[in-house]
Amino acid sequence: MRRPVKSALTPAEVLRACRADVRPFCLTGEWAGGGALVGSDPVRVADPELDDPFELLGAMPAIGPPRDGGPAGFVGGGWFGWLGYGLGRRIERLPDGPPRPHPLAPAGLAFHDHLLRWDRTTSTWWFEALVTEERAAELDRRFEVLRARLAAAAPPIGHPWFGPFRSRPSRHDHLGAVTSTLSSIHAGDIYQANLCVRLEADVEGSLLDAFANAASALAPAYGAYVCDANTEIASFSPELFLRRHGRDVRSSPIKGTVRRDADLVASTHEREQLERSAKDRAENVMIVDLVRNDLGRVCRPGTVEVPDLARVEAHPGVWHLVSDVVGTLADGRDDGDLVRACFPPGSVTGAPKVRAMEIIAATEATGREVYTGAIGYASPVAGLELNVAIRTFERTGDRVWFGVGGGVVVDSTPEGEWAECLVKAEPLLRAVGADLDEPVAAAGAR
Repeated sequence: MRRPVKSALTPAEVLRACRADVRPFCLTGEWAGGGALVGSDPVRVADPELDDPFELLGAMPAIGPPRDGGPAGFVGGGWFGWLGYGLGRRIERLPDGPPRPHPLAPAGLAFHDHLLRWDRTTSTWWFEALVTEERAAELDRRFEVLRARLAAAAPPIGHPWFGPFRSRPSRHDHLGAVTSTLSSIHAGDIYQANLCVRLEADVEGSLLDAFANAASALAPAYGAYVCDANTEIASFSPELFLRRHGRDVRSSPIKGTVRRDADLVASTHEREQLERSAKDRAENVMIVDLVRNDLGRVCRPGTVEVPDLARVEAHPGVWHLVSDVVGTLADGRDDGDLVRACFPPGSVTGAPKVRAMEIIAATEATGREVYTGAIGYASPVAGLELNVAIRTFERTGDRVWFGVGGGVVVDSTPEGEWAECLVKAEPLLRAVGADLDEPVAAAGAR
C-alpha cells in the first residue's frame, strides 16, 4: 500500500521530524531509483549476536497483490541497517585482528513494515507499507502521525561539536604499514591490500544532525543514517556494493582516486591525470576481477559481465575510477547467498581477498567496525541495495571516528598512500564542521 503525503520538507527535515522515534533511518541519493527513504519504529529488531544477518536478508515474507497505487518504484519496507566488516570472520577463517577501541555490534538490522519515500523525479513524498491484517489499523495510525509531521514546520537544526580528529595510527606508523604491505606484494603474497587509518575525535550532539546538515552539501550517491540504542552511523558513501532487482545483480566497485580541485582548469588536469594513471587503473581492474569471481559464485554461468570499466566520476573533493559488474542471480539463490558470497566488499579488502584480509588484520592499528562493511536494505518488493560503508562516521558515547584508506599495489608509495587518506578525509571533515589535529594536517601539507 502507498499513499501520497503533501509536504515541502526535505529528506533531512523529515529525518529530524522522526528523531524521537525508535531507530530512525534515512537513505538518500541513488537508492531505489533516486530520492530518499526515511523510516522509524520497526516491528522487529534482529539480535546481533543470535541472529544470522545473512539468513535474515534471504528470508523475506511473501507479498500479495498491491493496493492503493501499485508497486511502481515501491519499497514499502524490509530489513534496514548495517553489516559490520567483522562479519567476514563468519564466512572465512581469519585472525582476530588488531584491538577494537570502541566495539560495536557486528550488525544492526531492523525490519520496518512502513516508511516514507521521496521520489525526486516528481518531488513527491509517499507513505509506503507492507500491510497485514494484524497491523492494518496501526499502519493507518502511523500514516496520520507522519502526515501531520510532514505538514508541520521544519524541525529545528542541531549543530554537533567535534573535537580535532587524530589519526590512529600516526603518519609514521601508517607509512611503515604500507612499506610492510609492499614487501608482501613484491614477495608475490598478494596483489593488492586496502590499508586504512582511523581518525577519531570527541563529539557532543547527534550524528543525525551531522548527517542532515552535510548530506545536501556532499550529495552522496549512497548516503545513509542508521542507528541503534548505542550507536549512530552517518555514511556519505559514493559506492554501490550490491543491487539486486528481480534476478539482475550489479556491483560498482570504486578504486583509483585523485584530488578534485574547485578550480575548473586544475580539476580538468586532475581528471586527465587519473585517466592516464596506470597505477590507479591497475587498482581498479584487480578489484573488478575479484568482484567478477565473487558474483560468479552465485550467478548463472556466463551471465557475469563488465559493461563499463574504469570510468571517471566526480565525487566531493575527489575524482574516482568506477566500474560496473553485472550478473543474473542463479535459481535457488537468495539475497543472503548473494551477500555472503561477496562480503566484505572487494574494493576495501584486496586481492586475493582472504589473504588481503589476513594482512589487514596483522597490519592495521585498530579493528574495523561498520567501516568497510555495508549499509542499506533488503525489501521483499524492491530487492536488495547496499552501499560500501566508506566516508562513514561511527559514534558511540562521546567518541566518533571514521576510516580512510586506499589500495596498495606494487607501484604505490607510502607517502602517496598517506596523502590519499587525507584527500579523502578533507571534504568529509569540512562538511561536518570538523578539523584534523595540527600534526596530522601539517603532515598532509608536506
